Amino acid sequence: MEQDRKMSLRRRWDGFQVTKTAAAWSWIAVAAATMIVGFAWGGWVTGGTAQAMGEKMALDAVLTRLGPICVTQFQQAPGKEQKLQALEKTDSWQRSEYIEKQGWATMPGEEKPDSKVAAECERLLLVKK
Repeated sequence: MEQDRKMSLRRRWDGFQVTKTAAAWSWIAVAAATMIVGFAWGGWVTGGTAQAMGEKMALDAVLTRLGPICVTQFQQAPGKEQKLQALEKTDSWQRSEYIEKQGWATMPGEEKPDSKVAAECERLLLVKK
């Protein structure tokens, strides 16, 4: 009896048999742990998140290309120094609207200005000074 208690780890391992239930729960736990680690630290994202990230990147790319066109249209406008001073004096929440009214955020071939382009143009104009 004393001998049975002090059985080596190797002998206990050899005698161990996994039940189907224990194996199934082990696989479920491993799958859940893999998903938790993957989404929390592995950089995994859902399809909806990936789509939202892609749309934001596309919008950022478009604004990066259209912002300088707006700035160029500003630079070609007569009285640009006075208009830049007026822009600086305008309240921050109305600056994009001011740029839209001046027509600088209206891209060639478009009929109306884009508010996001106007916001990017404002950022570029006020950074360049």
